[in-house]
Amino acid sequence: MKTVMCFGTFDKLHPGHLSYLKQARKYGDKLVVVVARDQNVIKIKGRLPREDEKARLKKVVNSELADKVVLGQMEDRLSVVKKYKPDVVCLGYDQEVSLDELKKVFKGKIVRCRAYKNDIYKSSLIS
Repeated sequence: MKTVMCFGTFDKLHPGHLSYLKQARKYGDKLVVVVARDQNVIKIKGRLPREDEKARLKKVVNSELADKVVLGQMEDRLSVVKKYKPDVVCLGYDQEVSLDELKKVFKGKIVRCRAYKNDIYKSSLIS
């Protein structure tokens, strides 16, 4: 069984997020989704998400697109990759990730998913 992992804030879950999850799902048999912690969102984006981490996690669970949905780690954000050992990691089209850091803990396939109407469905544009 091939496991796929993807990451995101998933603030105000919208069709662009759903497209990302559907694309990721096609790369394996099991999809593990990691929802960013509120404090990590502040570090990365410089602001709190509009919805708290528990609400965002619940919405991803309710989408029924993932087999497992977990909150990310506060300190070692890539420890979740070590824990679940995915075969494929899917990244969003605009996700800023240090590929060098990811490749230190992950030796599998890395896929960059395509955008879905990013001029409409981008969290930073949706208020």
